[in-house]
Amino acid sequence: MTPPRDLARRLSHVRWIAGGTGAGKSTLARALADRHDVLIYDGDRAERGYVGRCTAREQPYLWALLHAPDARRWNGRSAQEILESMPSRHGETFGFVLDDLLALPADRPVLVDDFRTLPRDVAPLLTWPEQAVFLLPTPAFRDRALRARFADPVRARANWGDSDHDEALALRLARDELWDGEIRRQAVASGLPLVTVDGSRDVRDLADDLAVRFRLG
Repeated sequence: MTPPRDLARRLSHVRWIAGGTGAGKSTLARALADRHDVLIYDGDRAERGYVGRCTAREQPYLWALLHAPDARRWNGRSAQEILESMPSRHGETFGFVLDDLLALPADRPVLVDDFRTLPRDVAPLLTWPEQAVFLLPTPAFRDRALRARFADPVRARANWGDSDHDEALALRLARDELWDGEIRRQAVASGLPLVTVDGSRDVRDLADDLAVRFRLG
């Protein structure tokens, strides 16, 4: 296993945007890419590549998730049970992210847009604390964002199958609030920055803030 100090050196060109769902991570990543010569690592897209690389022994939570019916992933369980079953909560996906990043060219900054990244996993790999920023939306902001996102029935069905979508969305919101709490606790313990997103700042303002934190430009 590569020592964290060596990994930090090899990943010094990487910046991380993580945090809660619905906070606008992807929008901010695109805004930064438009202004700066950065490559975006899209965690949602990259997750598709984890499927052929996981095993029941090495990534049991991810394996179980991949083999569960869509409806079973959300309905019929509590928000806490869903949180406990998340592969990223157990560090199962972070190794895939690191493998992918180390395989990319290091000639320009790489901006990681990944909901799954936790402060405890990334903290040992940072050259400076603000190389990673965790965005946490207020409950009202997230509620609006996710209701707009899943208003499309095709998108809702792709996530939740033929289950009760209203129930699944309520569970998703409750799970995400618990996930935010985990991120907040870990970020405070690790001394990593948290940014609250409530809609009072536009994308340009937030992108300017992150560009300074990330030492871009």
